Amino acid sequence: MIIASLAFYLFSLMAMVGALNVIFQRNPVHSVLWLIFTFFNAAGLFVLLGAEFVAMILVVVYVGAVAVLFLFVVMMLDINITTMRRGFLTYLPVGALIGLVLLAELALVFGGWAVAPAADALRAAPTPNMADIPNTQALGQILYTKYAYLFEVSGIILLVAMIGAIVLTHRRRVSSRKQSIETQVARRPSDTLEVVKVQTGRGVSL
Repeated sequence: MIIASLAFYLFSLMAMVGALNVIFQRNPVHSVLWLIFTFFNAAGLFVLLGAEFVAMILVVVYVGAVAVLFLFVVMMLDINITTMRRGFLTYLPVGALIGLVLLAELALVFGGWAVAPAADALRAAPTPNMADIPNTQALGQILYTKYAYLFEVSGIILLVAMIGAIVLTHRRRVSSRKQSIETQVARRPSDTLEVVKVQTGRGVSL
């Protein structure tokens, strides 16, 4: 129990340090690296909670795909930090005003916070034995039974987003030259080749 508590505080502290460094780092590449560090510590917290499947998904999907994609995009963009800081003081009042509005909204939300009446009963309910039902099996039962329709709707939304990204990427542009397979297949030899008979000792007049 002491080891679990120490691990919890260690992962929590490291996750908070990583999250703060994501915000305050000046170099975007360093921010993405700190984001990956935060994801690893969050995965450690999920392991302590017994949600090993969620922890593995967090590492595989977010660290292995999303964060690496962020890092690749940031390095490909080659952002000029000096150019970005030129208009910092100009937009500072607007940013401060938006920050105050968000802070006021958070104050209103936490000011009206109320505990649900059934929270105490749920807290006192016994926790099922993790050895009887594995975490992955329990998650699959809830996801594909109670939330099956929401799961299908989310899949449709992701499919539409993927199709939209493909359509936007492969739209026809007048300035770009692309290969036309049907035009190449339908091409006849007479359209591209011309047989010219050249007499001996004479050249070809163009």
